[in-house]
Amino acid sequence: MQEDFLNHIWQLKKFKTNHLKTTSGENIVVVSVGQHNTNSGPDFFNAQLKINNQLWAGNVEIHIKSSDWFLHNHEQDKAYDNVILHVVWEHDTNVYRKDNTTIPTLELKNCVSKSALNNYQQLFSKTKKWINCENDFNSVDDFIVQNWLERLYFERLERKAEDIDKLLKTSKNDWEAVLFKMLTKNFGLKVNADAFLSLANSTDFSVIRKLQNNQTSLEALFFGQADLLNAEVQDPYSQSLIEEYQFLKQKFKLSNKSITPIQFFRLRPSNFPTIRLSQLATLYYKEQNLFSKINKLNTIKDFYLLFSIETSPFWEFHYTFDKVSKKSKKQLTIAFIDLLMINTIIPIKFAYAKYQCKQIEEDIIKLIQQITSEKNSIIEKFNSLKKVSASALQSQGLLQLKNEYCNNNACLQCAVGNTLLNK
Repeated sequence: MQEDFLNHIWQLKKFKTNHLKTTSGENIVVVSVGQHNTNSGPDFFNAQLKINNQLWAGNVEIHIKSSDWFLHNHEQDKAYDNVILHVVWEHDTNVYRKDNTTIPTLELKNCVSKSALNNYQQLFSKTKKWINCENDFNSVDDFIVQNWLERLYFERLERKAEDIDKLLKTSKNDWEAVLFKMLTKNFGLKVNADAFLSLANSTDFSVIRKLQNNQTSLEALFFGQADLLNAEVQDPYSQSLIEEYQFLKQKFKLSNKSITPIQFFRLRPSNFPTIRLSQLATLYYKEQNLFSKINKLNTIKDFYLLFSIETSPFWEFHYTFDKVSKKSKKQLTIAFIDLLMINTIIPIKFAYAKYQCKQIEEDIIKLIQQITSEKNSIIEKFNSLKKVSASALQSQGLLQLKNEYCNNNACLQCAVGNTLLNK
């Protein structure tokens, strides 16, 4: 039995309301269950009850056992002085206010409807499952699921906006600098995300601005800070980068001692950090005011055009500095741009709108729905239970659902879980 379930039962009156009595035999009529409190203090504020025909207004506290009142030291807390009813699953002791008056207690154990209890026990059975509701997920109405996933997507966006706000504070409120850090991190993908972010943090964005008219200078900066320049490689391109980086290092007093080591292991050649850093340099060489531009665009086609970038010519014949390969144009793929949209562009557009106190939720929905659903083990498993993910909005919502709700057994805070409990 969970206390959250008792809160759920009380809030929705999932118990026999006729002939309710306190543990001392007083009649109870629930006029209003009150307002659910998710912060500290009593569980429900401003409830209204008739106890032996006397109307009471105040707070309601809920516990598994009556003795939990003392376990949580409520008898010493002024916030609980106005509790007019103690609702418990099992009554094992009387509880008192600070003035020693007894607080009326309602025991729910014999009042809860059997269907609600059966649904709860089925949902939280100890049988090992991928998610608690996997046997019933398919039965939940599509409208409920889709609305819940949209809400979860924005819940996920809000969390990302908080991370962006932290970056903004450490970037002197420079949104272009924040975008650069986020893009650099996501150009590194999972393997090199932290390393690429440390690279972005190692150089003030004012340096990037000063070098944007020179693609070679940008590449020299990125490769040098990433410690990827090898003095033993003798081709003209590599040597020019080494010379340029030494000049930049002295001019801007650069240091790369704090950079997390870059990894090549278990990466496809197209995702090698050398390729991604060259593409990033091309992007900032081509786009002088990238942040301003992304805030003007609203269709996925426009963003695909914006990020239609390649490496510098050297990398058409290389994946690493020291080995020649067959010529190939190394352009950002649609799949990679989609990842940038999901993890960088849309979150920063959302965060900037919040910063300006603007409402752009509808624009965000239109944009994210134009992006194909992500493909990973979590999305595939959900789709095997019920085909629910058609776009990145749903796939992002499903990731939030699994990681923040299913993994934490938070079914009582989930629209799917509540639907199954109330069927």
